[in-house]
Amino acid sequence: MTATTRVGAVQAEPVWLDLDGSVDKTISLIEKAAESGVQVLGFPEVWIPGYPWSMWTQPVINNTHIIHDYMANSMPKDSPQMERILAAVKKAGMFVVLGYSERDGASLYMAQSFISSEGEIVHHRRKIKPTHIERTIWGEGQAESLKCVVPSQFGKIGGLNCWEHLQPLLRYYEYSQGVQIHVASWPAEFEMPDPAKIKWLYHETGEASYRASQFMAIEGQCFVLVASQILTESNVEKNNLSGNPVTKTPGGGFSMIFGPDGKPLCEPLGAGEEGILTADVNLRDIDYPKAFIDVVGHYARPDLLSLLVNPTKDEHVTTMAK
Repeated sequence: MTATTRVGAVQAEPVWLDLDGSVDKTISLIEKAAESGVQVLGFPEVWIPGYPWSMWTQPVINNTHIIHDYMANSMPKDSPQMERILAAVKKAGMFVVLGYSERDGASLYMAQSFISSEGEIVHHRRKIKPTHIERTIWGEGQAESLKCVVPSQFGKIGGLNCWEHLQPLLRYYEYSQGVQIHVASWPAEFEMPDPAKIKWLYHETGEASYRASQFMAIEGQCFVLVASQILTESNVEKNNLSGNPVTKTPGGGFSMIFGPDGKPLCEPLGAGEEGILTADVNLRDIDYPKAFIDVVGHYARPDLLSLLVNPTKDEHVTTMAK
């Protein structure tokens, strides 16, 4: 295991509703990150083919045409498009946590594939509970998605999607898996809209999502790579977002890299700016905050409080034994 690892977090605009275009841009970002020496790279939630924000701002019936296209441009895990990405990761020699809308038959899932530097999917998980209106589009992950940390030559890499970071039991279970470098995959999240135009909750803002990710670094004593999407004015109409007071453009980005004590480790990008944030991290630095707080070690009280986990996946079809 290397002493120092260069990590990267993507902040960029998806190629909306375009699977092959999304794959092209994904590969371009992997190549750009490799040129900068990045060894662990995190992508936003459903980076492919983008987060369909209009589900929050329009009635379901007004989004039927978009969701039809969204299904057609979501990516199967086993597909020629994924093979292209795996080849690019192998060539780059890095570890990638890729967020995408996964198509499995006629169903969609908010997926993260953990791709090794050998270009292999070493773990695959799905968001265990899509949030609110998201449940009209995506299904839920099963027990295999509770595993969210895998070993690599760069350390133990973890990942969660969006508001999975607000599920304390899931976070705790990830800490128990020994996470060292965590990828926090997020969609675009915007600043608080004008209260005279719409009632809105603060927790649905980029600032709140930034703070939730920072808190995970503090609570879990791990490096956290926050990857988020942006939205530009040229793509508002395509996303059926014209005229709403929430999705201000250009905006949506709040990416950052946090140390295991919660300290920001790089300069932020503008909310509407594309780029790859990078930082050089030393896993030994985790020992400093762990000496103060180890929530699954010396700072725990399992005699008083513990977590119960069901590791058994429920199958849609089970064949009876003869």
